[in-house]
Amino acid sequence: MKIIIAGGDGFCGWPTALYFSQKGHEVAIVDNLIRREWDKELGTQSLTPIASMEDRLSVWQAQSGKSIKFYLGDLQDYDFVEHVFQDFEPEAFVHYAEQRSAPYSMIDREHAVFTQVNNVVGNLNVLFAMKKITPDCHLIKLGTMGEYGTPNIDIEEGYIRIEHNGREDVLPYPKQPFSFYHLSKVHDSHNIMFACKAWGIRATDLNQGVVYGLWTDETKLDERLYNRIDFDGVFGTALNRFCIQAAVGHDLTVYGKGGQTRAFLDIRDTLQCVELAALNPADAGEFRVFNQFTEQFSVLELAQRVQAVAKQMGIEANIAHLQNPRVEKEEHYYHAAHTKLLDLGLKPHLLSDELIQGLIETASRYQDRVSRDVIRPSATWR
Repeated sequence: MKIIIAGGDGFCGWPTALYFSQKGHEVAIVDNLIRREWDKELGTQSLTPIASMEDRLSVWQAQSGKSIKFYLGDLQDYDFVEHVFQDFEPEAFVHYAEQRSAPYSMIDREHAVFTQVNNVVGNLNVLFAMKKITPDCHLIKLGTMGEYGTPNIDIEEGYIRIEHNGREDVLPYPKQPFSFYHLSKVHDSHNIMFACKAWGIRATDLNQGVVYGLWTDETKLDERLYNRIDFDGVFGTALNRFCIQAAVGHDLTVYGKGGQTRAFLDIRDTLQCVELAALNPADAGEFRVFNQFTEQFSVLELAQRVQAVAKQMGIEANIAHLQNPRVEKEEHYYHAAHTKLLDLGLKPHLLSDELIQGLIETASRYQDRVSRDVIRPSATWR
């Protein structure tokens, strides 16, 4: 299959590109490398050293004997997007190429506007290019479980059957997003759903939980193939961040009570889920929604798991409850359906103490790259 990985320089995109390449697919990466610029803006860096894209691709070819094509450009530039579709003619377009941090979108007006323009316009350009050039291409779009919020009823996979005033219909599940970033994902979902209905294109919206972990079989082959992992208060996500904090002797920063419950999955399962979507594409005109996660945890539960594993390693990790910079429920009901990918054959990697230990050991190895100045939250929702 000919597959484009948009955002292929990022945390999910890079290992996905290597995974599909190793499987024998013809892979192209589309990226403007802006994620590296955000590190400079925030005064931080990945825990693991990240090679240049040129080095990454040359090392991969040397290790695997397989080449990955690279298109440097911005999805907001429609001429560029159209060129990519005409030149590569993808059968599947895996779309990770968006600003993916809720805190980044909440820094100020400029960051909120950038997030929504970047994400929504880029996605619209992809839709129009698909319609014009490759109408049979399957869009595999990374959404987020954060679109749903934390309703006091079970979360279904994209749609819910409603009975009202004696009539019944299946409607998109109501959205209660957490941030301007999550709102941009809701706008994407609505635009994709409309495009499928109006133009007959096919799309799968993967509402992904929080991703943890670092290693995949491909990224472990060479240090120059390592994936990025973030520890700062803007891009660092809960479990990865807690493991790094434990390794460097920093408090595990739990926001508020820590009862916030979210959906989580291993980075290796992200690759599985995207592959299952690609190999089992949506029908023409279908807007399909999968909830992409394997387990649910509260933030405090994760911190306590990391604390316990760290103690077994001889590390005392203190849990610090910070004033919550976000506007969110800290204690709530949360139960989300996630059966569709399991039905397609997903074999989950559930969270283990061994994985947590491995993350702490990796963080200890690279602890000289950790700046304590950027660990605590800096963006506020208020």
